[in-house]
Amino acid sequence: MNNSVIEVTDVSKSFGGVVANRNISLTVPDGEITGLIGPNGSGKTTLFNSIVGYHPIDQGSIKFEGQEISDLNVQQIARLGLLRTFQQTRIYGKMDCVKNMLISVPHRKAKWSDMFTDYSAEDLEKAEHLLDFVGLYSKRKLLSGDLSFGQQKLLEFAMALMNEPKVLLLDEPTAGINPTLINGLIDRLLRANADFGITLLVIEHNMRVIMNLARHMYCLAHGELLASGAPEEIQNDQRVIDAYLGAH
Repeated sequence: MNNSVIEVTDVSKSFGGVVANRNISLTVPDGEITGLIGPNGSGKTTLFNSIVGYHPIDQGSIKFEGQEISDLNVQQIARLGLLRTFQQTRIYGKMDCVKNMLISVPHRKAKWSDMFTDYSAEDLEKAEHLLDFVGLYSKRKLLSGDLSFGQQKLLEFAMALMNEPKVLLLDEPTAGINPTLINGLIDRLLRANADFGITLLVIEHNMRVIMNLARHMYCLAHGELLASGAPEEIQNDQRVIDAYLGAH
């Protein structure tokens, strides 16, 4: 097995007495695609937020490339090469697609003030190349707010790639996307992993999608790790089936 690029060990997180995550441990192998599934309210997004520094954990350890990151903030973690996308897109609706791409450049760079420097021809070429990669080249001059929700998700994916992340956490990448576009997105995620060498950790409700993507999967339920294994093992695990059907 490859070296683990993310190691989560006994992580717990509560909000106002409600336990969102309890003693969760998982590893994300370098260079692979790992899936995270579970019914609504199982704690998946809370765990994502903990990994990328959106809120402090109550206990446990989160390491990225062997370095403890649970005490770092979002920007510090992003500079190490660990980024996430959201269920609801985070784009700049009043800017065209190219400008959205260019404003994404500085995350891995040093200073906030870098956002206001001129962009190089190299940055512009890279932005247009990545928009082409996600199938948005013909829309590059459109305001991103005028794109469909699925296209906005593709733009957000391209914006993340603009940062050259080592690891990308994707929170339900196919949610709200027209079913006819889903196969294309699966293909692009696989290519981002294979061609760009980006490790992916993916929350996904669509079981067909995650079975096509992940080599290893974790299932959460009620804030706890319920099961882990290869996709076919998880799919046939009675505990997982019961969790999704609402059995206790």
